[in-house]
Amino acid sequence: MRTKRQNTVLAVTAAAVLSLGLSACGGGDAGSRDEGAAAQSQGQAGGTAGGTGGSTTGASTKGASSTGGSTGGSTAGGSTGGSTGGSTGGGTAKTAAASKSSAKACAYNDVKITAAKADETPTEHITLTATNTSGKACRLDGYPLIAFGPIQTAKDVPAVAKSKPAAPVVLQPGAPAYANVRIALGGAHEDNKVVTSFNVNLFAGTDPAEGSVVVKAPAGGLAVDEAVAKTGYWTYELRNGADEF
Repeated sequence: MRTKRQNTVLAVTAAAVLSLGLSACGGGDAGSRDEGAAAQSQGQAGGTAGGTGGSTTGASTKGASSTGGSTGGSTAGGSTGGSTGGSTGGGTAKTAAASKSSAKACAYNDVKITAAKADETPTEHITLTATNTSGKACRLDGYPLIAFGPIQTAKDVPAVAKSKPAAPVVLQPGAPAYANVRIALGGAHEDNKVVTSFNVNLFAGTDPAEGSVVVKAPAGGLAVDEAVAKTGYWTYELRNGADEF
């Protein structure tokens, strides 16, 4: 009887142990499945996040590329503007040069010429001013051809070479040009003559032009020594050095 009871107890115990083992195995499998599912879920989430991040970066890069393209376009536009500006500037310079070269030589009746004494005592120099009164641009070639006496017999007044400008003077309507003229050395015993008016002729190219302008001397007349008289070239303004002689 005891043996039967013992066998029954052993059978129940074995069944219980088996049941516990199966439960443990089942729980482990479930835990593994849960962990696998969680890992898979995390992997998908990570992949989704990675894909989203990649898309954002790609969009940003594309945007940056677009911005760069726009900037490049602007730069190219700037270059174009610069080229256009350069061309315009060059065209203006060429037009001005063409205008100067096409201007005809000033005739004696195209200009008004006046004389003024230099600010010195005694007077050794005068300044001639030629103003364009023609109403159109004209070119003053060379230097004033001055005759301090009868135009047929007066001594030619030579020009000072260092006064020659790089290009002829082109006068717009109403614009002036100047020439410095030495008339004496300021000595008390010079062979001077008093001049109340004198003649000025102009050049047309390298040759004297037709006609001449009669210029009235400043008040009191001019004491002129023809032996030492000399003239500078026509210039837009009197220059230090070049027009000092």
